[in-house]
Amino acid sequence: MQKRLIAALVAAMPLAAHATDGYFSHGYGMVAKGMGGASIAVTGDAYGGANNPATMAFAGNQFSLGIDLFSPHRKSERTDGAGFGLDASVTSDSNYFGIPEMAYNTMIRPDLSLGVTVYGNGGMNTDYAGGQLPSPGACGPATGPGTGFNPSPGPYNLLCGNGRLNMDLSQLVVAPTIAWKINPQNSIGIAPLFAYQRFKMEGLQAFAGLSTSPGNVSNNGYDSSTGWGVRVGYYGQITPQIAVGATYASKISMGGFGKYQGLFAESGGFDIPSNWGVGVAFTPAPEWLFALDYERINYSDVHSVSNRSNLILQCAGGNPSACLGGSNGAGFGWRDVNVVKLGVQYKLNAQWTLRAGYNHTDNPIEPQDVTFNIIAPGVVQDHATLGATYKIDAQNDVTGAFMYAFNNSVSGASLFNNFFPPSMQASMQEKIQMYEWSIGVQWAHHF
Repeated sequence: MQKRLIAALVAAMPLAAHATDGYFSHGYGMVAKGMGGASIAVTGDAYGGANNPATMAFAGNQFSLGIDLFSPHRKSERTDGAGFGLDASVTSDSNYFGIPEMAYNTMIRPDLSLGVTVYGNGGMNTDYAGGQLPSPGACGPATGPGTGFNPSPGPYNLLCGNGRLNMDLSQLVVAPTIAWKINPQNSIGIAPLFAYQRFKMEGLQAFAGLSTSPGNVSNNGYDSSTGWGVRVGYYGQITPQIAVGATYASKISMGGFGKYQGLFAESGGFDIPSNWGVGVAFTPAPEWLFALDYERINYSDVHSVSNRSNLILQCAGGNPSACLGGSNGAGFGWRDVNVVKLGVQYKLNAQWTLRAGYNHTDNPIEPQDVTFNIIAPGVVQDHATLGATYKIDAQNDVTGAFMYAFNNSVSGASLFNNFFPPSMQASMQEKIQMYEWSIGVQWAHHF
């Protein structure tokens, strides 16, 4: 009965985009989310397939189901000091997303567990209304190198396309886990990762002339792909007060987006990057727990994400490999990021456990890549979290978590400047900014 229920829930889970640590979530499971995402050396819940599979050997028998209401707020603007009619500002619509997650674990022996974690790995969504550039000549044929401007009549969106400027990327991961206690204090675990992702792009017609496949850049509806990877982990209770953990997730090699083979490098390639982390947990007294994680996300694994956006100028200069969709095609210019997660937990009494946390990540986006990242403004860095668990009875509890990611922005020279001759002295500047919040609830049944 439980296996059939899990299969039905996985099939019914919708996809939703979220972005905090780049386009990864700040945490997985409401316990971790309430502690800034710190989880690598923390046991107790069943979300080890997303955090550290080795901790599942200490999770006991439980089933958990949760949902997070995620609300990102994004704004982009361009200042056109030269008066070319490209001055505009726009705020993204679609500000509320429901992100489900599910976890199950069972101890088949005192030293061996089997489980599964289903979670939204990450994603990005922007939905800008069109028409910010009403001048019919603002995005006319390029006067500089290449043919990247939009020859169609206006009005145009902020990236000189027609209609709404909309990007929707969502990633769902199913992670079955097996964990083994080497001895009462140490465990190892492994979780094969099956990933499904979905993508749609609208309003990017202006860049079709700088693509290896102009008909596969924009406005082709949703496309999807799947892939496999693996996560491994270690957990150790070094002393009664100190625990440590380590985890590594391989790059997940995904199938290409055929409908967008003219947008992403390597003919539509969009893999999920590798990441690794280490953590320590300190319990100075039975009611207190402090946890600290360090995580590294290697966006450089994915050329369509990490390649510099100014490679598109080499395409305009006659290098097809640098064009959108090319073997070394232009991308978003995202850097690898370091993430620090700090959490604290306090057991108030037999029913209530309280949590708080802080999460800081590097900004993956640099000023020279701001233009392309108008559609992917993952620039938030600092997150504050709160959480609590209420124990209903010996078998059931409810956990809630709240996150607020403080507003952050990146400004830089517009890529459009390069399509005007030096004599016209184009000096457009662009700014992307974002803040977010989320609130979620999770029910867990222990059996």
